[in-house]
Amino acid sequence: MNIRPGMKAPAFEVQAYFNDGQIKNVKLSDYNGKWLILFFYPADFTFV
Repeated sequence: MNIRPGMKAPAFEVQAYFNDGQIKNVKLSDYNGKWLILFFYPADFTFV
């Protein structure tokens, strides 16, 4: 699947780190009707 700017993101669920030190599951649908900016860092937090 190719995603380009302006296209809708497919539904997904991921684990996210929050400022309070917790890791929580987050779904894209949690943000329906809100503006959202996604950042993706491949291999972040890995020691390569």
